[in-house]
Amino acid sequence: MKVAFISLGCAKNLVNTEQMMALVQEAGHTVTGEPEGADVAVLNTCGFIDSAKSEAIQNILELAQLKEEEKLGKLLVAGCLSQRYQDELTKELPEVDGVLGTGSYTDIVSAVEEVAAGGHPRRFGDISRTDEDGARLVTTPPYTAYLKIAEGCDNRCAFCVIPYLRGRYRSRSMEALLEEARGLAERGVQELIVIAQDITRYGMDLYHKPMLPQLLGELCRLPFHWIRLHYLYPDLLSDQLIDVIAREHKIVKYLDLPLQHINDGILKAMNRRSTGAEIRALLDKLRTRIPGVVVRTSLICGLPGEGEEEFEELCAFLREARLERAGIFQFSPEEGTPAAVMPNQVDAETAKRRVELLVELQSRVMDGWNEERLGETLEVLCEGFDPDMGCYAGRSYADSVDIDNRVYFTAAGVIPAGTFVNVRITGTQDGDLAGEIEE
Repeated sequence: MKVAFISLGCAKNLVNTEQMMALVQEAGHTVTGEPEGADVAVLNTCGFIDSAKSEAIQNILELAQLKEEEKLGKLLVAGCLSQRYQDELTKELPEVDGVLGTGSYTDIVSAVEEVAAGGHPRRFGDISRTDEDGARLVTTPPYTAYLKIAEGCDNRCAFCVIPYLRGRYRSRSMEALLEEARGLAERGVQELIVIAQDITRYGMDLYHKPMLPQLLGELCRLPFHWIRLHYLYPDLLSDQLIDVIAREHKIVKYLDLPLQHINDGILKAMNRRSTGAEIRALLDKLRTRIPGVVVRTSLICGLPGEGEEEFEELCAFLREARLERAGIFQFSPEEGTPAAVMPNQVDAETAKRRVELLVELQSRVMDGWNEERLGETLEVLCEGFDPDMGCYAGRSYADSVDIDNRVYFTAAGVIPAGTFVNVRITGTQDGDLAGEIEE
């Protein structure tokens, strides 16, 4: 059969899609990314917040239209949306022929074959016991790949539904990770992106102590050019880990720290373990010990109990801390989470206005950082020629995949994608940097 895969949501979900693709191909079926003409389409969904749910439902409806036009055979929906709405999904969307929860990715072959035969598979295995060590069909460009070092989450933030969809935190073994990383290096991957819901917790369950510093040390022995880290929770960012990040030149000095807020009362309501003072002290330490570090974070506006005073403290923090990268999100009251039923809910319009104000504030911080880069030479990973811009495009150490901005540059010769080049920055445009290659 021809089986099409569409992956929505985060990079961790993409890795699960790549594992399912490998299993289906190993079973003798043809894997494609184009649903039109496929016997079965597998949609791996995100169900994290309202916008992700809406995107997933829109994709289901588009695939259902292909079915109606007889351009697609069957539709199998997997991932977080399936896990979260096990009963409602097929009732509300009868176009869906089968569902797989997050604990049943490895059942993909039998599910695909069952749905193709006219069945309606419903597989919901134990979300805290999944096989994360299987083969993958890597779908990212040949120079970049993800290494998922753990699944699930034990942090239990009051606003977050992830532990209910992905299960308890479980680390993969060091041996399995290094074997997979060696394979990626042998295939020519230049940028390895280490991912998990919380990479700082790696090893706590398996080895009874944090093992990320040791893992990073071993990964740095492999022939990667860049190693990028997503996400580092602030309360477990130890001195030992900071030393490794500072010392190892392959680890890019870009740290994704999901801080969420700065006000002590809001942090406590969120069930976060850091105080505002501890967050400020950590940022000072990072900038002292890792020169040139770029910090990316995520912040939430409108959590229940956030009044004007708490919001103004967050604004003041953003102005003072001058975080180089920040994603600003409106609180989404997700059913099943403690925050959804907290008193003193903030009305949606107020939360939306606060997001807009913070985005404007952050854009000025980023513009300032970009201006400071004028005249500097940055190492840039070329991602190819951009015909719309009429020049090459790439990313510096300060820009992660599909999240941050880009560096546009001119060059006299042909620069293959995946090549590292030195670019002298000569200008800025709409948050991006522009420059010319230095021979």
